Amino acid sequence: MDLDTLQWFEAQKHPDALPLYEALEGRILAEIPGVRIKVQKSQISFYTKHLFGCVSYIRARKKAELPPCWLVLTLGLARRLESPRVDIATEPYPGRWTHHIVVGSAGEIDGELMDWIKEAAAFAAAK
Repeated sequence: MDLDTLQWFEAQKHPDALPLYEALEGRILAEIPGVRIKVQKSQISFYTKHLFGCVSYIRARKKAELPPCWLVLTLGLARRLESPRVDIATEPYPGRWTHHIVVGSAGEIDGELMDWIKEAAAFAAAK
């Protein structure tokens, strides 16, 4: 884990979510070749050729509905995901859907979520 990532979680006031992020980052790096990570002020972004996803603390649920430890994964896809796991889905322009998914445990970083992440990476690479 690099210093920028550690400092980002401290600045977001969510240092408890660092192990959750490490689990997500580890799977992404292991399963998608050529991923670059960029730590920014409000998010940590994942790129191959283009941005395909990010982690942030965007408001995706009411505070009372959030798990004790969490982060928001945002993915761009060519289709709308029909899943109760998706907290917000918007279509900023035709043929591009942005999905915000609250991840509250390492167990939620499962095959289904990784399939969506891989789909987002392929969609971004096709641009």
